[in-house]
This record gives sequence, structure tokens and C-alpha cells, in this order.
Amino acid sequence: MTDNSTADELRLLVERVERLTEERKGISEDIRDVFAEAKGRGFDVPALRECVKLRAIDKQKRDEKAAIVETYGAQLGLF
Repeated sequence: MTDNSTADELRLLVERVERLTEERKGISEDIRDVFAEAKGRGFDVPALRECVKLRAIDKQKRDEKAAIVETYGAQLGLF
């Protein structure tokens, strides 16, 4: 890596990653604040987190997962 342009390119890539990492930290803090606000308003935060996760999953995959959980739960006498 004696080429200056290669070293510059590498430095720019590292700086971008560092900048994005800082942004991610800020966003994580914002998300924590939103959950804290939800808790302060009386919402169940674990249920809210689960809803956020479920909304991120495609409906068909969610339905498949729910069917499997229902089948397993029935076999275990949970339902």
C-alpha cells in the first residue's frame, strides 16, 4: 500500500465507517428515548418491541412462524 491514492481511499473508507458508527450510536439513543417515553405513558415496552420486530417481518413469514408456534404450543399443552 505505498500508493498515496490507495492510502487516501482506505482512510476515507475508515472515516465513513467511523462517521456511520457515531450516527448509529445517536440513533440507538433516540430509540431508547422513544421506548422510555412509551413506558412513561404506560405502554408495555417488551410487547412494543415485539410488535416492532413483527412488523419488520414479511406477513407470509410471520404467518408461517405463528402457525409453527401454534402447532408446537398445542403439542406442549400451552394452548
